[in-house]
Amino acid sequence: MLIQFSEDGTAKSVYSEKIDLNELGKVAHNRASHVEPNENGEWIADLSPVGGPTLGPFKLRSEAIQNEIEWIETKIFSS
Repeated sequence: MLIQFSEDGTAKSVYSEKIDLNELGKVAHNRASHVEPNENGEWIADLSPVGGPTLGPFKLRSEAIQNEIEWIETKIFSS
C-alpha cells in the first residue's frame, strides 16, 4: 500500500483495508475514478474525477482496477 505524505503532514493513498488509516488521524475519502461495465460487458476505468483518461476496456473488473491503481500511483503520486 502506497501512502504519500506532504510536508504539512497530510497523506494520500489509494483506498485499501491493509492499513487502518483512522489510526493515522482524520480520514477523508475522495473518489479518483469509476470502474463500471460498458454496454458489451467489458470493464472501463474512468479517471476523469482526477483529470485522467478512460482506461480499457478490460475483460475482467480486477484488470480494470489494477490498471486504475497503477495509473493513479504513477501519475498522481509521482507529481
